[in-house]
Amino acid sequence: MGRADLPERAPDVPYVPTSQNLVDAMLELAGVRQGDVVYDLGSGDGRIVVTAAKKYGVHGVGIDINPERVQEAEANARSAGVQRLTEFRQEDIFKADIGDASVVTMYLLPSVNTRLKPKLLRDLEPGTRIVSHAFDIEGWEPLKTIEVDGTTLYLWVVPENPSQVR
Repeated sequence: MGRADLPERAPDVPYVPTSQNLVDAMLELAGVRQGDVVYDLGSGDGRIVVTAAKKYGVHGVGIDINPERVQEAEANARSAGVQRLTEFRQEDIFKADIGDASVVTMYLLPSVNTRLKPKLLRDLEPGTRIVSHAFDIEGWEPLKTIEVDGTTLYLWVVPENPSQVR
């Protein structure tokens, strides 16, 4: 592995795959529809982005700091035949350009979600749907929560006036 393949810093969270059942529920909770652009922050093996492309025909972008996960995600997209609809970037989620997302999914930790909140509110357009697997965002009341296989999924929508969220 060359220096260009090394992450710029250690990942914020350990890699833990999301079950396909939860992936499907997350995309359904987000109300993914034709024309959406789905971003998965900390995309791991790419299963959320690949499923969004395969099931809904939408463009998806996965962002992960670990180059091995990015390579695995690209291989999974090729295997599923959706590489033309998907893009995987080896980037720091705190520095990545996510402004064209209409849906953001994430399975991070509460502390990471809290650190990410200002970026989400600053960079995303009003109406963008955000779904988190297992962890909420401190100080931001979810629009909806559901339980799937004993796990809570959270949905937020970026408001017209992001300063309303503390």
